Amino acid sequence: MLIGLTYDLRTEYLALGFGEEETAEFDRPETVEAIELALKALGHETDRIGHVRRLVARLAAGDRWDLVFNIAEGMYGIGREAQVPALLDAYQIPYTFSDPLVMALSLHKGRTKQVLRAAGIPTPDFAVVHDQREFEAVDLPFPVFAKPVAEGTGKGINAASKIRDRESLHAVVKSLWQRYRQPVLVERFLPGREMTVAIWGTGEEAEVIGTMEIILTANAEPEVYSYLNKEQCEDRVVYRHPSATEDEEVRRAEEIALAAWRALGCRDAGRIDIRSDECGQPQFLEVNPLAGLHPHHSDLPLICTARGIPFQRLIERIIHSACKRVEAGSPSAL
Repeated sequence: MLIGLTYDLRTEYLALGFGEEETAEFDRPETVEAIELALKALGHETDRIGHVRRLVARLAAGDRWDLVFNIAEGMYGIGREAQVPALLDAYQIPYTFSDPLVMALSLHKGRTKQVLRAAGIPTPDFAVVHDQREFEAVDLPFPVFAKPVAEGTGKGINAASKIRDRESLHAVVKSLWQRYRQPVLVERFLPGREMTVAIWGTGEEAEVIGTMEIILTANAEPEVYSYLNKEQCEDRVVYRHPSATEDEEVRRAEEIALAAWRALGCRDAGRIDIRSDECGQPQFLEVNPLAGLHPHHSDLPLICTARGIPFQRLIERIIHSACKRVEAGSPSAL
């Protein structure tokens, strides 16, 4: 197959004057290189497309691909991760990972929690705060946790994100409004273990690959998996790979993660973030249907490596899952 690659390179945006935090979710050149090498080793031809505007130009020029391997995050708007999938749907070009509906929904943490709560998936009580009136209506027991409603990679999260009183909550919410120009998610703080669960496959064929537990060191910002803790993870974080067969809490976390993945309609591969409450009961926090794929730094490949799954096998499984939709007769078929 001829497989196009859509992506956002962090180096390109930094060269244009964007900041470190603005570009935190974007990919390194070695990520694109690793994916391309894996695809070529699997017998495919590759064509580097790049970001959404380059995709627009290529489509307008008449270029087409058998499949697009999409890891483009997008820069602007709350539906930015849906832009490339929507364009490809319009041209009936199949692609990897989730469709525009799932991408747009999952980036909005509040809407995602509403859908999953309706599906019976446990998630901490929350409020989405757009303005002062909605702030006054927040009625959650302290401590609470506040973060931007549509950011990733720990952006907007720091030691102040765990909040113990209303005055501090108002200050944090106001600061997040001003900095990120978007609503703020306020939810009950969960003091238990934090884990991320890797999943591959689609629908009933989706399976848990494994779980990675995040343990903060004494050097870390306490109690929160913050932007700074992630950026300096070598010094601030220890990652464990517990087994669901030996750890009941992990087994429940994986069960919840898989149920959430299927309920949202996520496809091919990604991650679900889980944290336990004070009773050790795991609850859904966030979903990442467009997980990082750096072979040595991103959580999804790291979990695969811990389970003895080579990076090329992960890419092969993603392609296989996407191709089943093509065989079904529609690029967007479930």
